[in-house]
Amino acid sequence: MKEVILVKDGELALKGLNRSVFESKLVNNIKRRLKPLGEFKISRAQSTMFIEPISEDFDMDEALEKIGRVFGISGFSRACVCDKTVESIFETAPEYLCDALKNVKTFKVEAKRADKSFPLKSPELCRELGAVLLQSFPHLRVDVHNPEITVTVEVRDFGAYIRGNQLKGAGGLPVGTSGRAAVLISGGIDSPVAAYMMAKRGLALNAIHFASPPYTSALAEEKVKKLLEKVANYSGTIKLAIVPFTEIQEQIREKCPEDYFTLIMRRMMMRISCRIAQTDDCLGLITGESLGQVASQTLPAISSTDFVCTIPVLRPLVGMDKEEIVTISRQIDAFETSILPYEDCCTVFTPKHPHTRPKPGQCEKAEEKLDIDSLIEKAISGISYSYIN
Repeated sequence: MKEVILVKDGELALKGLNRSVFESKLVNNIKRRLKPLGEFKISRAQSTMFIEPISEDFDMDEALEKIGRVFGISGFSRACVCDKTVESIFETAPEYLCDALKNVKTFKVEAKRADKSFPLKSPELCRELGAVLLQSFPHLRVDVHNPEITVTVEVRDFGAYIRGNQLKGAGGLPVGTSGRAAVLISGGIDSPVAAYMMAKRGLALNAIHFASPPYTSALAEEKVKKLLEKVANYSGTIKLAIVPFTEIQEQIREKCPEDYFTLIMRRMMMRISCRIAQTDDCLGLITGESLGQVASQTLPAISSTDFVCTIPVLRPLVGMDKEEIVTISRQIDAFETSILPYEDCCTVFTPKHPHTRPKPGQCEKAEEKLDIDSLIEKAISGISYSYIN
C-alpha cells in the first residue's frame, strides 16, 4: 500500500504574484529537514504538496514529526494513494484506516473532487463511502458536527488520496522569506520564545549571547546552546556569536552611576549587536522584552536603548504577560531548560535601585566616562562563533 504525506500551505495561498517564491522556499525547507531520513520527492498541485518516499527505509513517523515543526504549513497528514476508481477507493479505505477506525466511535466523510470526470459527485462519494465504512465497522456512528475522526478522500487527476484526521501545522511563513535577524539570547524564558515567534514570521535567525566569565560559567553558555537547539527545530541552523562582556561590565561598575548600570549595559549590548548584525547581513535585532516586566523594560528605558540602534529592533513579546510567554516556552520544549539555575550576564552587577525612567540625555551623561568605541572594538575582536542545528 503506497503512502504519502499531504501538506497544506495555508497562509501562502493569500500571496499574490510572488506566491511561487514562498512555495519554493517552503519546498527547500522541507527538503533540508527530511534529507537525513532517506530519498523522497515533492510535487505540488492546488495548494497541496505531496511528499512521496522513494527509499524503503524512509521513516514516515519521524518525517511527520519534523514536518510539524516547519513554518509555512497549516496542516499535514499521512495518506494512502489508490486508483481513482469507486471500487479502489471503497476497497482501500477500510483497510488503510482500520486501526484508526477501530479506536473511535464517531466519524464523518468528506470528499474533494478535483477531477470532475469522476463518476460520483462529492456528496454521493461521501454518502456511499460512509455506508461502506459502517458496514466494515458496525460499532461506528456518523456524527457530522463533532466526529472523532474525519475520513477525507481527495480525487485528483493522478490518483485518489485517503486519509484520516489532518494534523495541525506550525503555521506562519517559510523561514527565510522575510530576511534575517539576530536574536539577543540571555538564557532565560523570554528570548527563545521571541526567536521562535519571529522565525514563524519567516525570519532566518542568528543569535548573540553576552558572556561575562568568571561571573558567568561555561554551563551558562551550554544552556544557551541547548535553548537554541530547541528553536532550531523550527528555524533551521542558527549562527551563534558569543561576545565577551566582562570588561565592559567592570568598566560600567567603575565609571558609571550605579542606578544606571542596567540601562548602560543594555545600550552597550545594542551597539555591539548592531555591529554584529550588519556584518552578518541581518536586517534587524530581536529581543524578548515585555513592556513593564522588569526595570529595563519600561517605555523610557526601551527608548533609551533604541536610541543607540542603527537597525530595527523587533519585540514580539512586548504586549504579552509572563503566563502567555511560559505557555509558548512549554510548547516548544524550552521551558525546563530556561529555568536551569545558571547565571547570565544580565544579573551581574544588578543595582539595588535601578533607574527605570531615564529622560533624554541622562544615559549619555551617565556613560560619558566610558571609552565606548574602544570597548566595542575589543569585544567584537573576542567574539567566538558556532552553528546550532
